[in-house]
Amino acid sequence: MSTVTQEQEDLFAASLKPPTELVKGSKPFFKSKKGLVYHNDSLEILKKIPDNSVNLVFTSPPYALHFKKEYGNADQADYVDWFLTFAQEIKRILTDDGSFVLNIGGTWQKGQPTRSIYHYKLVVAMVETLGFHLAQECFWYNPAKMPVPAEWVTVRRIRVKDAVEYVWWFSKTPWPKADNKKVLRPYSKDMLRLAAKGVKTTVRPSGHNITDKWDKLHSGGSIAPNVIDDEIPTEMLKMGNNSANDVYTKKCKEAGIKIHPARFPAQLPEFFIKFLTNEGDIVLDPFGGSMTTGSVSETLNRRWIGIDNVEEYLDGAKFRFG
Repeated sequence: MSTVTQEQEDLFAASLKPPTELVKGSKPFFKSKKGLVYHNDSLEILKKIPDNSVNLVFTSPPYALHFKKEYGNADQADYVDWFLTFAQEIKRILTDDGSFVLNIGGTWQKGQPTRSIYHYKLVVAMVETLGFHLAQECFWYNPAKMPVPAEWVTVRRIRVKDAVEYVWWFSKTPWPKADNKKVLRPYSKDMLRLAAKGVKTTVRPSGHNITDKWDKLHSGGSIAPNVIDDEIPTEMLKMGNNSANDVYTKKCKEAGIKIHPARFPAQLPEFFIKFLTNEGDIVLDPFGGSMTTGSVSETLNRRWIGIDNVEEYLDGAKFRFG
């Protein structure tokens, strides 16, 4: 049996310290055990990070809504050009097997019940202009979304409520690091019953061959779908960002600090951090807000960097790190 030497333990411990070597010349707003938070313009910090040094960028930037939000958002007509300046730097700093996961929501055209296609234009530009590869499109299922625009959904009743947001998984090369065994889901009762009986060799109507190898290929759990929802196992359920009773929300209220109005649930970054990185890897969120991505990275033993330009949101983010 091989043993771990003290030197190996020391190297591993060092690999989990905040990645101070990546951002030189800028003082962090605060540090955690494994991460750094910067109160800066994201582009300024991104430009300081060396090439090929970040394993995963996971973020949810301000969407191109037809009305302005307090945390800032670019107009639909300007959104693609605005975001590509950030994406160009993100591509540069990613490792060759790194990934960029972008959560972005759709929106409506102003004054009419039709949809904007700005987010599709962004995907095309990311691939055709910057040279990213679209590894896979995923979806965040969020049934708690408000029924808006109210004019079309709840007043005239001519549209239905949006319940998904896009999560685009881009990669720097066609072969990003990924392992879906890290995000397996529990088998359903039907699948457990089928496994107990044994899989019969057959050809499905679709043409797929089902052989006795299937049992070996699919042991350990069900392969996760590309729809992320609250059924995906999570170690972070008690830290749900949209809860009125989580530690972050309670402490912000007690301190009189504004709660970030557009938080995503911890399950979302958790899924991709597990799927696309290993312990000790570096995760970056250039629009970090209340630092949900950083909090999840910390729990999963990843080093991380978070950036935001609103100081009050970062004051609240400190509560996530005790």
